[in-house]
Amino acid sequence: MKIFKWVLGVGAALAIFGSIAVVGLYFYWEDDLPSVAELKEVRLQTPMQVYSSDGEMIAQFGEIRRIPLKLEDIPQPLINAFLATEDQRFYDHFGIDPIGVARAFALLVSTGEIQGGGSTITQQLARNFYLSFEQTWTRKIKEAFISLRMEKELSKDEILELYLNKITFGHRAHGVGAAAQVYYGKEVQDLTLAQMAMIAGLPKAPSTMNPISNPERARERRAVVLGRMLAENFISESQYREALAEPIDTRLHGAEVTMSAPYLAEMVRADMVARYGEDAAYNSGFKVYTTVNAKQQRAAQRAVQLNLHGYDERHGYRGAEQVLWQPEDEAWELDAIREFLREQESIGLTVPAVVLSVSEQSAQVLTASGEARELPWSGLAWARPYMHADRQGPAPKVAADVLAPGELIRIRATEQGLRLAQVPEPSGAIISLRPQDGSIAAAVGGYSFAISQYNRSIQAERQAGSNIKPFIYSAALENGFTLATLVNDAPINQWNPGSGIAWRPRNSPDVYEGPIRVRQALAKSKNVVSVRLMRAMGIDTTVEYLTRFGFAMDELPRNESLSLGSASMTPLEVARGYAVFANGGYLVNPYFIERIVDNNDEVVYTARPAVACVLCEEEQREVVQAPQVISEQNAYLVTEAMNSAVWGGGSWQHRTGWNGTAWRIQRSKPIIDLAGRNIVGKTGTTNDVKDTWFSGFVSGLVTTAWVGFDNLERALGSTTMNENLDSDEQPISGTEGGAKTALPMWIDYMETALEDATVEPFQVPPGLVMARIDLATGKLSRKNDYTTRFEYFLPGTAPTEYADSKSSSKDIFSDDDSIF
Repeated sequence: MKIFKWVLGVGAALAIFGSIAVVGLYFYWEDDLPSVAELKEVRLQTPMQVYSSDGEMIAQFGEIRRIPLKLEDIPQPLINAFLATEDQRFYDHFGIDPIGVARAFALLVSTGEIQGGGSTITQQLARNFYLSFEQTWTRKIKEAFISLRMEKELSKDEILELYLNKITFGHRAHGVGAAAQVYYGKEVQDLTLAQMAMIAGLPKAPSTMNPISNPERARERRAVVLGRMLAENFISESQYREALAEPIDTRLHGAEVTMSAPYLAEMVRADMVARYGEDAAYNSGFKVYTTVNAKQQRAAQRAVQLNLHGYDERHGYRGAEQVLWQPEDEAWELDAIREFLREQESIGLTVPAVVLSVSEQSAQVLTASGEARELPWSGLAWARPYMHADRQGPAPKVAADVLAPGELIRIRATEQGLRLAQVPEPSGAIISLRPQDGSIAAAVGGYSFAISQYNRSIQAERQAGSNIKPFIYSAALENGFTLATLVNDAPINQWNPGSGIAWRPRNSPDVYEGPIRVRQALAKSKNVVSVRLMRAMGIDTTVEYLTRFGFAMDELPRNESLSLGSASMTPLEVARGYAVFANGGYLVNPYFIERIVDNNDEVVYTARPAVACVLCEEEQREVVQAPQVISEQNAYLVTEAMNSAVWGGGSWQHRTGWNGTAWRIQRSKPIIDLAGRNIVGKTGTTNDVKDTWFSGFVSGLVTTAWVGFDNLERALGSTTMNENLDSDEQPISGTEGGAKTALPMWIDYMETALEDATVEPFQVPPGLVMARIDLATGKLSRKNDYTTRFEYFLPGTAPTEYADSKSSSKDIFSDDDSIF
C-alpha cells in the first residue's frame, strides 16, 4: 500500500509538474503561435493562370499548383480513403489522438528516436501550415498547441477541407484537386476508386511513393490504402479486388494550357508582378483574362514561324548541326541514337533527327520520338548550299547532295510531309491591335521563346524605314499639300559642307518618274518625294507633328533622314500610330489585360480604356474618350492613299499600268473575300535593308509585321540563332524587303485574323470635297475617261484651275529640286 501511495503521489506530482510545464511552454511560445484570426483567414496558395479573351489557358505561374475545392465537391470515397489511412478517429478526437501518441511513445522507448506517425489530420494540417517537418520535441509540442487551437476555432469539416486542399502530393501538386490533375489529368469526381486510393497514399512519402517516380512502391502503398478502406467498411470486397487489379496508368500532366503564347504570357507575368508583387502575383490564385483572341494568336505564331522558315530556305541550307559518325565509321546502334536524341531540344517547329540512310531522292531518319521516318525529295529539293548572304550553290539533284548518314539534322512537319529544316537566323514579330480602344488581339515576339525571351513586338526599337511615310504625308496634308499635289520624283544630290560628302537619298528600286501625285508617291513609297515633303514643311514642324502619334520627340532625329524612317520604333509603337488612321484620328493606349479575377472568382480589375469614338459626345455616351490628335478628314485621306498601295491605280489600273508596293494582297483570296477593297497598308524597308516592315489595317484591326536580324546588345535572350553575327544588325539579304519579307507574314496572319475582326467600309467623313482631277497634272478635269479620277480634298484645298488638254506634268517642273 505504501508503494502504491508513493507511485500515486509521484504520478500526481508529475502530472501537476507536467501540466505546469505545458502551461509554461504555452505562454512561452504564445507569441510564436498563429493567432485566432490567422487560423480563420487561412488562404490557400494558388498559381496565377493566364487566359485568352475566349477562355483558353495560355500559362500558369507559381511554384505551387493547387485547385481549391469545397468539401462538398470532393467525392466521399476520396474523403474516406484519407480518413481510413491517415486518421480513422478524426471525428472523435480533440485534435490529438491519445492512442497515436501512445504508439509514438512506444516507438521512442524501443528505438530511442522520435519516429513519424501518430499525427492526426489536424496535426498534419498544423505542420503543413505553420511548421517545419523536422522530428524534434519542440516541433511536436508546438504542433499540438496549434492543433488544439484549430480544433477550438474551426469545425471538423473546416479542418478536413483545409487539409485536403493543403497537403502535398509531389510534383508541386498541393491539394487533391491539383493531384488529380497532375497525375491523371482529371477532375476529382472523375477519378476511379483505385486512383483515389493512390492519391490518398501519397502524403506519407510524396517524393518516393508517387506512381511517376516509383510505380512499384506506389502500387504497394495503394494496396495499403485499399486494405484500410476495406477494414473500415468503406468499400466492399469486390470493390477492393477490382481496384487492386487496376493497372498503374499515370503520367505527369501539366497545367491545362491549351494555347501557346509565351511572349504574351511573359508580358502578363511582368505586369502582374509590378501590380501586386511577386509572392501575391504567383500564389494568390489570380485568373488574368487577356484581350488576345486565341485563333488570332495562333495565326500570328504560325505566320511568324513559317515565314521565317521561308526566308531561311530562300537563302540556302547551312548543313548538319553535328556529325555523329563518318562514312568509314561503324554506324551507331539505334538505342544509342535514341538516347542521344532524347537529350536534343526541339526548337519552334523543328525537331532533331539523325540520318540513318540516304537513297537517290529520299532519306531515312530517326526522330526524337524513336521512330524511323522517310524524308521525301519534296522536303529536300529546296536545300541549295548556303554560300553567303546573297548567294547559294547549285540546286541538289539527289539526296546525297544534301545529307549523309550519321548527321544530326532538323526536320519539321508540313501538310506535304516531312521537310528538312533549320532554326531560322532572322527574327520576326507581329503585333495586332483593335484601333477603337487599343486592345491587343495578338502578339508574337520572335520565332521561339525557348531560345530568346526578347519580345521584339514590344521591345525591339528598330528603324521604321518607309513605315514612317504615312505620318510624314499626314503632316504634309495638314500643311497645304493634297493627294493631287504634284511633287518631283527626281534624284536629290545635296552637298554637306560639314561632312564633305553629298547626301543622295534614292528610291528603292532606283527608278524616278518625275512629277508624281502625292497619293501615287505614297502608294509607290517614293523616298525622294518623302524628303521633298519634309523639306517643304521644315524639320521642326514635321517632328512636332509626328509626336501626335505617340512618338517621343527626343527619339525623332532632327534631320531629313527622318523622312526615310531613320527613327527607331517598336512594332507596337508603329501599330499604335497606324491605329490613328484606322479609327478616325484618335490616339489610343495599347493594353493586353482585360480583367483580373481573384481566388474567390471576384473581379478585382477591369480595363477601362480610352476609346476612339467620333459620335460619343453627340450621343452623350459615358466612356473615356481618347484624345483626337488629327482630324477625321486627314486620317481618311492618308487611309485613301494607303489604299492605293494595295490597289494601285484603282478602277483605271488596267489602263494606267501601275501598282502600289502592297499589291501582293490582291492575290490573297481569303483577304479579298473577307475585306474586299476595305484594306490598306504600307511596306517598310530601311536603306540598309536591316529592317523590313509591313503595317496595314481594316476598320477593326491594325497589324504590324517586322522581320530583321537581332541587335544582340539589345536581344539579351538571343542564343544560337545569332551567335554568328556581330553586335550590330545583319542586313536582310538578296532581293528581300518589306514587300517580299514582311508582307507575306502579314498576309498569312490576316487571312485568319480577319475572320474575327470588324471589317467595314471606310466612311467618307463630313467636310471633305470631291473633285475630278487630271491624273497627269493634278488639276481639275472636264473629262471622265481613264486619264482622270475623283479625288478627295480638305475644304479650301481643291484645285481651282482646269488642265489644258495638251498639258502634261512635265510642264510643271523646270528644276530637279523643285517641289511644285
